Amino acid sequence: MALWLVRHAQPLDAAGRCYGRLDLAACPAATASAAQALAQVLPQRLPVYTSPLQRCEQLALALQALRPDLPYKIEPRLQELDFGRWEGRPWDAVPRAELDAWAADLAHYRPGGGEALAAMLARVQQALAATPTPAVWISHAGVARCL
Repeated sequence: MALWLVRHAQPLDAAGRCYGRLDLAACPAATASAAQALAQVLPQRLPVYTSPLQRCEQLALALQALRPDLPYKIEPRLQELDFGRWEGRPWDAVPRAELDAWAADLAHYRPGGGEALAAMLARVQQALAATPTPAVWISHAGVARCL
């Protein structure tokens, strides 16, 4: 199986903040640089799947502009973990007791009332089973870690 895993460029205004499903834009210059690098190494006519979050779709669009043979499709299962009410908050503003509860049960605890890691693992596995290979996924670090 050949699956290219690509993480979006550095999000803007993310330093010190919890962001999973928070729909942050990525740095335009870093996105352009990543698209250039990918355009040079990806084989022709690969299917490209991207998370619907703008930081990923920005890269998919930039890549497609350079390589029209690499059109992309949105794949919602490639989204990052949903941190619920923690989204957008500074990490140091998340109550310590909640962080400790998450650390004590990484698989089943729903951080901020969002998504449990077990649910994320299941959806990423479903996406993997549905992906023809070879292919490219433009996604998030959490998705790559699930694989």
